[in-house]
This record gives sequence, C-alpha cells and structure tokens, in this order.
Amino acid sequence: MINEIGQRNKRRKRRKMSVSKKVRGTAIKPRLSVYKSNMNLFAQLIDDESGKTLASAGTLTKEMKQKGNAVRKGKEAAKQIGKLIAEKAKQNRIEHAIFDRGHNKYHGLLAELANAARENGLQF
Repeated sequence: MINEIGQRNKRRKRRKMSVSKKVRGTAIKPRLSVYKSNMNLFAQLIDDESGKTLASAGTLTKEMKQKGNAVRKGKEAAKQIGKLIAEKAKQNRIEHAIFDRGHNKYHGLLAELANAARENGLQF
C-alpha cells in the first residue's frame, strides 16, 4: 500500500515537472492553471512575468454560488467554470491562453473545463 502511494506521488511529480517546464504565461497569452481539491475546482489566468492573477473562477466564488445548482466539483461545475473563465478572459481582452493541468491528467473534469472554455472563445 505504501509503495503504491509512493509510486503514484512519483508519477505525479514527474508529470508536474514535465508540464511546468514547458508552460509559461505572459500578459498577452496567460497560463490557465487548474486546481482540483477533493470537493472543489478552481481555475486562474496567471501572468507569470508580473506574477499576477488576471482572472479566476471556482466552485466557491460568488458567481457560482449565485447560480446555486453546481457548487460542488463535478462535470457540470467544470463546464460552468470553463464558461466563466472564458467570459472573464474576454472582459480582459484575452483571446489565447496556455493550459496548465499541473500534475493531473487531461481527462474528465479538466477536459470538460477546457472544452467549455474553448466553446466560449478562449483558444489554447
């Protein structure tokens, strides 16, 4: 059991290093960073040159709580967060972004979030 957890953490660390050495955000083309916790999902548009967050969305934000129907992590919540982050990017005149999945695989919730952001005008 302990060996399996250690192997999983090694794979995650290797995956994260593989992704993070290739991904760098600018003011014109920021990094769309996605974080999954056990119960919530968060996305941020980050300018790495100045170290600032340009826009953020998550299941715990005011916009999602006002909608009321998807306040927990799930595919519907991922779609709504993708739509919300794309709308905020449009407000900041951002058309292109670099998708940063961290140590997670591009599968399930991350794929739903990315597809929803693409459908609403954000290009990766």
